[in-house]
Formats: sequence, C-alpha cells, structure tokens
Amino acid sequence: MKASQFLISTLKEAPADAEVASHRLMMRAGMIKRLGAGIYTYMPMGLRVIRKVEAIVREEMNRAGAVECTMPVVQPAELWQETGRFEKMGPELLRIKDRHERDFVVQPTSEEVVTDIARQELRSYKQLPKNLYQIQTKFRDERRPRFGLMRGREFIMKDAYSFDRDVASAKRSYEAMSTAYRAIFDRFGLRYRAVAADSGAIGGDLSEEFQVIASTGEDAIVYCAASDYAANMEKAEALAPQGPRAAAAQDMKKVPTPGKSTCADVAQLLGVPLAATVKSLVLATDALNERGEIANTTVWLLLVRGDHDMNEIKVSKVPGLADGFRFATVAEIEAHFGTKPGYLGPIGTKLPVKVVADREVAVMADWICGANEEGFHIAGVNWGRDLPEPAAVADIRNVVEGDASPDGKGTLAIERGIEVGHVFYLGTKYSEPMKATFLDEDGKPKPFEMGCYGIGITRLPAAAIEQNHDERGIVWPDAIAPFTVVVCPIGMDRSADVKAAAQKLHDDLQSAGVDVILDDRGERPGAMFADWELIGVPHRVVISDRGLKEGQLEYQHRRDAAATKVPAGEVFGFLKGRLAR
Repeated sequence: MKASQFLISTLKEAPADAEVASHRLMMRAGMIKRLGAGIYTYMPMGLRVIRKVEAIVREEMNRAGAVECTMPVVQPAELWQETGRFEKMGPELLRIKDRHERDFVVQPTSEEVVTDIARQELRSYKQLPKNLYQIQTKFRDERRPRFGLMRGREFIMKDAYSFDRDVASAKRSYEAMSTAYRAIFDRFGLRYRAVAADSGAIGGDLSEEFQVIASTGEDAIVYCAASDYAANMEKAEALAPQGPRAAAAQDMKKVPTPGKSTCADVAQLLGVPLAATVKSLVLATDALNERGEIANTTVWLLLVRGDHDMNEIKVSKVPGLADGFRFATVAEIEAHFGTKPGYLGPIGTKLPVKVVADREVAVMADWICGANEEGFHIAGVNWGRDLPEPAAVADIRNVVEGDASPDGKGTLAIERGIEVGHVFYLGTKYSEPMKATFLDEDGKPKPFEMGCYGIGITRLPAAAIEQNHDERGIVWPDAIAPFTVVVCPIGMDRSADVKAAAQKLHDDLQSAGVDVILDDRGERPGAMFADWELIGVPHRVVISDRGLKEGQLEYQHRRDAAATKVPAGEVFGFLKGRLAR
C-alpha cells in the first residue's frame, strides 16, 4: 500500500467535544468522523483496525466450534413482545414503525431472533450443542452518547448464543467460550483481566467480564495479587468478619452534632475514626394490588460502616428486596424517623422499619449513628444492649482497597478497566417465554439452556488506545495496528536510490505477508514522522540518501526513545525478527 493511494487525514487539534484520549486521538488520526451524536463514520485507517479485530475474533470463534451467521439489524417487534423486552426496555431500545404502522426495533442485541432460529431449526437433542454468532451493527439510543466509540449509539458487536440440552452441557459451552475469549484477548496484545460479574436474577457464578486495564476506565476491577481472585465491583466480596463481636466498653449517650449531617463530619467533630460511625440508608418496597396500585409500603433501614458505600446489586439479593426497591422519599423518611436525612439511626424510630446490617456493622461495638433528631447523634451504641439484633445481616457494601480477599490468600487491590467482553449463562430466560424447545432423548420437549457471549468490536480499539498512548499519539499493538510497518523515505522525489530502496523494502515485506505502507507523499520528515506517530504504526523504517551512502537504515519502534541504525542489507531480517516477538 502506498500512502498517496490511501486516505490519510490527520488533524493538529481534536474537536472540542472529544473528552477522553481515545476519542481525541481517533479523531486527530483520521480514524473516525462524527456524523451525529454517538454516530461515526469509520474512515479507512480506523476500518483497518476494526477489520483486524474482527479477523482475530472470527478465527478464534470458529476454532471454538461456533458457527457464523448474520441477523437483521431491524427486527419485528413481535419477537421482542414474546419475551416482554419490547415493553420492559427503556428508551435505549429504538422503536420504529414501517409504512403499515407495524412495530419494529433496531437491535441492540439478538437473543429473540436467534432463539426463533433455534426453535425452528434445532428440533432434536441430537443437533445439540450449537453456538451461533454474528459480527453485526447494533444500535442503543444512549441518553448521552460520549467518549467517541467508547459509548456511541451505533456500534459493531460480536454476539454469540449457545444452545444446549441441559445445565451441564451449557456449562461446558460457557467454559469453551471463556477459553476462546482468553485466546482472543491474548492475541490482541492488551493487558486485561477476566473478572467475575453478577449474574442478575438468573443467579449462579457463570458470568465474566473481560476488562482492558486503563486508568481512565469507567469500571472498578477488584483483584488479589496473591491469588487468581478477580471480580467487578458489583460482584466483589471481602472475607467475612472473623471472631465474635467485641464487648461493650462505652455507655450510650446522645451527643450534639450541630450542622454535621455526614459520617465524615461527625467523625471529625468527635475525634473518632470514620470506621466507628454507621451510615443509615433508607429504602422502600411497594406491594401492589390487582389494579397495579400501591397497597402497602415497607420501609427498610440499611446500615453500613461510615467509611463504606452501599452496593445496590448486593442489596437486590437481600430477601424482601429482591423484587425491586427504591430510595424512600423525604416524606416517608420524616414519617418513620421524625427527622430529615443526615441524622437517621435505628434507635427510637417513629414507625417500624426493617433493619438490615452489613456484615461489618453486625460485629461492631460502641458505634455512632444518628439520633433521629436534627443536630444530634448517639455514641456508644451496642447491639443487644441498646437495640435488638438486626432483622437481617448481609454483605451489602462495596469492597475497599486493603480488604482481605475472600479466598483468604491476601488483600484486595482495585484498578480501573474498560469492559470489552462478557460471557454469560442465560439458562431458559429466553427459551421458555418463546416456547423454544427440542425433543430430548426421552421424547419429551425441553427448553434450550442458553448462553450469550459479546465482544465490543468497535469499543475495543478505543480501549486499546486508552491503554496505549503517549503525548505524540497512539501506540498500537502489532496485532490490531492499521499497518504494522511504515517505510518513510526522505527525499525519494530527489533520489532514485532512495526511491528504489524504499520500493524494494516495501515489496519484500509485502511478499512476506507483512502489512506495510510506503509513505510516498513527499512530506517533510518532521510532518511525515508526526503523522505516523499520531496514527500509531508500531514499526518505522527511515531511508535517506545519506543513510544509504553509509550503508545504514534507521529503525524505530513506536515506543523507542531513539532510532536504531541497521545495515541496509540486514533490515529485512531485522524487521522479521522484531515482528516475531
């Protein structure tokens, strides 16, 4: 490929709305162009990266036994109505009507369509297991699309769906995909972690996210350096508190805390550690009558240590809260506690509330909480003596750095990541409502056990840039770079020797299967080098008239601080050695 034949459109400055490094650099490098909010044209340079990502994904999916198909972007609403998702999904599901006023959706995922395929084509247990996948355009009508390809509305995704006859077989399909994903992400050349994720209402432990490590990542990843434990923040647990609760050492007393409505302010005023305070969070659950009206409301008081934060996913697994909850209104809080938020506690409530204590709070002694009176807190509180034991004790908090790992093998650390893949066991979540069944060996119909497996094809290049960039531009891993090698001749329009040497090296590399581009645009060296450093091609060879006279070419990896002189006759072998690393 010659640069004069390609479309290279670099910018010196990024658009003002580009907030993160990947967005700024992809725009500046001419990889994407904004067409509308969250909608981008993949320019030739960016498309080359996407195609390389797709090729790796496709090879490993095929190797794992998955079968590729393509499902429509626009799908009839009837299928989505069978599972209830047409009504349940919010405005992020783009709903449209055709000229006949029939409802359609623009797919964000394809569970309904692929399940419809299975119920028509997979009639017997003898046809199982099967795994169908596609690499296809998706659309999610994000409220606030931002960060370029990191959170766009239109995107490309690889989504796969497995169909099995029973749970044991479904677990094997899940493990096969989990293994394939590790092979995929290993080939990308990125630092990543596979972390345990919450399985939602389905339950169980068959859910993993694949996170590219980046300081700008939106997700918190919890891991133990001394073991294999890793989970996202929603799922992560600390080791349960050990030993019996300490005996009470203080008398309970009400203390004035004027204007101090947060645990941090109270701890500072009283000169105690933040961990000695207890935070009160008030939730509500509503019971509905046959007409869908609220018939009864239960108010819940959740207690977590002052230096901890509530984890809503864990809270949603507490009996009584699993069917949905909301934060209580100010009116409900004042009715039950007799005061406004900021001074709440479990002692002396006006109306009954259900108390759920985090595991750490349940073993605390001599703790501090709100007095249910503005401007006052209660110190020296102890379970059993000053108030009844909590109605429920559960792990309802986010872990923090330094917590003991749940496997007992060290302490937890936290880093940031960008989710680019997810493997998930679905069970019969879609097959049952869609009546997608097969005839098992006993001749009886059974619903398919399903799994789904996604990779953000267009999100992955953005995540790679967030992990691999510097002040000059992008630093692509070889596997997904738009070009692996760029040949930069200096003055080739003035020197026949430079032109011939550059063309020969380009042709030799191309014949050897190397993805190479020859910059024949005639740019000044500074401008030419700046373009390729911005674009992020990992290997650069500079050919100059002076270097040829000395029998030397210059090689520089994108991460190298300086160029390396290589004998002209050895540069091809030198490059092959560098590319094989």
